[in-house]
Amino acid sequence: MTSRTPLVGALVAEGISLVGTRVSMIAIPWFVLSTTGSATQTGLVAAAEITPLVVFKALGGPLLDRIGPRRVTLACDLLSAFVVATIPLLHQLGLLGFPTLLVLVAVAGALRGPGDAGKAAMSPEIARTAGYSLERVSGLASAIERTSTMAGAAVAGVLVATIGAADALYVDAASFLVSCAVFAITTTGLGAPVPPEPTAAQTSYGQELRQGWDFLRTEPVLVAICAMVAVTNLVDQAYAAVLAPVWAKESGAGVAVLGTLFAVMSGASVLGALAAARWGETLPRFRTYVLAFLVAGAPRFVVLALESPVWAVLAVTAVAGVASGFLNPILGAVILERIPPHLMGRVTSMNTAICWSLMPLGGILGGLAVSGLGISPALLVAGAAYLVTTMAPTRVPSFRRMDRAPAVDARTEVAERGCQALADVVRRCRGRQRQ
Repeated sequence: MTSRTPLVGALVAEGISLVGTRVSMIAIPWFVLSTTGSATQTGLVAAAEITPLVVFKALGGPLLDRIGPRRVTLACDLLSAFVVATIPLLHQLGLLGFPTLLVLVAVAGALRGPGDAGKAAMSPEIARTAGYSLERVSGLASAIERTSTMAGAAVAGVLVATIGAADALYVDAASFLVSCAVFAITTTGLGAPVPPEPTAAQTSYGQELRQGWDFLRTEPVLVAICAMVAVTNLVDQAYAAVLAPVWAKESGAGVAVLGTLFAVMSGASVLGALAAARWGETLPRFRTYVLAFLVAGAPRFVVLALESPVWAVLAVTAVAGVASGFLNPILGAVILERIPPHLMGRVTSMNTAICWSLMPLGGILGGLAVSGLGISPALLVAGAAYLVTTMAPTRVPSFRRMDRAPAVDARTEVAERGCQALADVVRRCRGRQRQ
C-alpha cells in the first residue's frame, strides 16, 4: 500500500456506492409513479428518505469523533445493503404496502446520513496522506461522483426498462456491499476516533453536539454557504424526485430519456470537476461559485417548461453540467479548511445536515406544485426560485470571504522580516542605553 492507496480506495468505494444510489434515485420514484400514478405520493417517498438522512447526519457528528468515521461508514454501508434489498424482496412476496415502503426508505435514509458524513470527515486526513491539496481531492471526488452518477443514471434507465424498477434495487444493495469491502481494505489505519485532550473535562454527547453548532454559527462564510445551498438543494430535490420524472412521463419521453438526461448532466459535470481539480487552486472562488450556479441552475428548468425538443433539453443540460462541476471542489475546500481537526466530524455533519435540511420539502412541494399548477408552470416556478437564490451571494458580503487571502510576494515577505529584525535590534540597543 502506498500513500495514495486510501485516496484511490475511497474514490473507488464512493464511485461504486453512488452508482447504486443513482439507480435507486430513478427506480424508486418510477416505481411509485407506475404503481400509484400519484406525484404527491412520489414526493412523500422522497421526503421519507431525506428527512431521517438529514436528522441523523446532524446528530451523528459526535459519534464520528468518538468511535471514528471509518467504523461508522462501514457499519452504515453494511446495514444499508440489507435494508435496500428488503424492498424488492417484499414486493415480490406481495407484502410491500405504501406505509412499509415509507418505513424502509426512511431507515435507508437514516443509515446514509452518518455513513456519508463519515466519508466527508475523513477527506482532510486522506488528502494529507496522499499529499494533495483539498481543492484537488475535492475535485477528484466530485469527478468520481459525477462519473458514477452518469453511469448509474444510464444503468438505471436500462434496468428499469428491462427488469423493472423494484428488481433494479438489488443493484443498489450489491453496490453497498462492494463499496464497504473496498473502503475497509484500503483505508486501514485511518479514521481513528479523536483522542480527548488530557486537560479537557468529560463532556456529554449533547455538549459535543453543541460545540459543533457553536463553532459553525460563528463562521459567517459557512453560515452563508449553508443558507444558499439549503435552498438550491430543495429545488434540486424537487427536480430529481418529481419534476423530471413527471416531465418524462407526461411528455412521452419515457424512462430511457430520463436516465439519459441525468447521465448527460453527470457526464458533462465530470469535465467541469476535472478542470476544477486541475486549475481550481488558481481560480477566484467567489466569482467562479456565482457564475457556475447561474449557468447550472435555472436554464435546466426553463428548457423543460418550454416543451423543447429532446436534443435542446440535452444540450442545455450538458452546459449546465459543465458549470456544476466547479461547485463541489470550491465548496469542499472552503468548508474543510475552516474546521479544526478535533471538531471535524461534528461540524461537517452539522454543516451537511443544514445544507440538506430543506430537501425533505423538495419532493412534497414538487408534487404539490405539479398537482396544483401543472408540470410546465411548476418548472418555471422552480427555475425562478433557483435564479433568485443563486444570485443572492452578490448581495451578501460574507460570501466574498470564501476567497483565499492574497499570497504574500516572497520579496515583500523577506523585506518585512528584515524590517522586523532591524526594529528588534533598535529596541535592544535602546534598552541597553537606559541600563
